[in-house]
Amino acid sequence: MKGKVLFLTALFLLAATSAFAAGAPQAASSLKEYYMLVAMGGAIGLGLAAGGGGIGQGHAVNGTVLGTARNPSLSGKLLTVMMIGLAMIESLVIYMLVIVLIIQKPNLNEVFSNQQ
Repeated sequence: MKGKVLFLTALFLLAATSAFAAGAPQAASSLKEYYMLVAMGGAIGLGLAAGGGGIGQGHAVNGTVLGTARNPSLSGKLLTVMMIGLAMIESLVIYMLVIVLIIQKPNLNEVFSNQQ
């Protein structure tokens, strides 16, 4: 299983390098396609970040519930640590949202200003 994940990660990285090597197209129609792909990539990245954040939050809550079940007297301390951890996990998803918005802002301005 570990080898399969490593292989798929390496394959993805090799495919991604050729995508980054290509420059931005110059024609107006292909420019719109390029910005459409940028928007699609941002949406996929944000979806992956949200999914990873959800999985991380689920693991954090699971650990807190198991810890509380084993030692109920620590429930207050565990809840505090869990809340701090959940806030940090959620901040990573919010950072990804900010990055996507920063990337897409100039693209949207150029696409709509070039329409005739």
